[in-house]
Amino acid sequence: MPPSTGRLPRRTERGAGLAYCDAAGRVYFDAALGPFADGGLVREASADELVAAPRGTVEMILPGRRPLTRLGPFGDGYVCAAILPAGYTRLLLPAYATERGAAALPLFGYTFACAIGDRLYVAAMKTDERDDWQPRSYADGELEAIVAARRARAPENRVLETVAHCSLEYGCFTAQNVFLERGEAALPVSPRCNARCVGCISEQDPEAGVPAPQTRIALGATVRDLADVAIHHLERVADGIVSFGQGCEGEPLLRAVEIAGAIERIRRTRSNGTINLNTNGSLPKALARCIDAGLQAVRISLNSFRAHAYAAYYRPIGYHLDDVLASIRLAVERGVRVSLNLLTHPGVTDDASEIAAAEAFLREVPVAMVQTRTLNIDPQWYFDVVGRPKEPLGMRRALASLAACTRLGNFTHTH
Repeated sequence: MPPSTGRLPRRTERGAGLAYCDAAGRVYFDAALGPFADGGLVREASADELVAAPRGTVEMILPGRRPLTRLGPFGDGYVCAAILPAGYTRLLLPAYATERGAAALPLFGYTFACAIGDRLYVAAMKTDERDDWQPRSYADGELEAIVAARRARAPENRVLETVAHCSLEYGCFTAQNVFLERGEAALPVSPRCNARCVGCISEQDPEAGVPAPQTRIALGATVRDLADVAIHHLERVADGIVSFGQGCEGEPLLRAVEIAGAIERIRRTRSNGTINLNTNGSLPKALARCIDAGLQAVRISLNSFRAHAYAAYYRPIGYHLDDVLASIRLAVERGVRVSLNLLTHPGVTDDASEIAAAEAFLREVPVAMVQTRTLNIDPQWYFDVVGRPKEPLGMRRALASLAACTRLGNFTHTH
């Protein structure tokens, strides 16, 4: 999917010009063609929705997708989209016409891209910044050596085995933090899930037509393995975070007994740092058990505050959005620091009815933070699942609404 590095730009004069890819993935700019974006409705991007592509942006070719322009579908190239670095929130999607027989797009967060002058611009807004989430360059073999040295001290620890794989194969920052001894460290715990998310990154239905970008962990971690990794991290990172629940696993609350046992074991040894849980919030009683054991922070994921859009994407098994909202209320009432992991998508997150539902809940329940996440999915697939908006108001409007209710960002903050 990423294009080749060759680029033959044409210098544009004023306004947004088309950025497109040829069949080989090379990127071109054409000032004469004004590209359209998709914000639930196909339209031009406004100036306040565009920023120069930040460092870490990855250009992507969308095969089988012809860019839509003021003159109609562009027949001489394919869509050039972009993947944003951490700390940015997507505002628009690329607009395109799909060729017959084109396969579904892999699970990435496709952002509208265009050309202004001889630079690539993207539809994005900077919403957070943290040093320990910035990409780091390594000399050949450096990260591998760090991982190997740590694993050699505890070769039988299955948590270390899992996060080593995620560090080296998937480039997962929270997994790498276990070995780099900084920031938020991953504690994957559950191979099972009680949702069948359409865009699940660790397990896809065979008929979905796209592969999961990660492999679901096969075995649940033991209390001892979880606690040993967490204690090691907190011994070396005074204000560190240890987090149950990661992208390579299912739903951690299905193993609330083990999580509670690990928390109790951690706190018998270490009083510093923050113990966090990433969850879909489906089981309030299981969450209460973890809070009783000493859980201090929870990050609850959802794509919508509307029941129909939530159920269409999560396809929950044995629970409903009401259970998720009950978990959020419970955690807030118990004094736990609550962040919402909001899976955002232009045309859904910014629909007028969605904004109203989000505002109503967040004014009632004072969560500490909403963390925006670009939902990684083929945009047309997502619209087919949850429906096109009736009244898209724009992602800037949606983000401003969230920010008026609570802190808005992308990363876990402890204060």
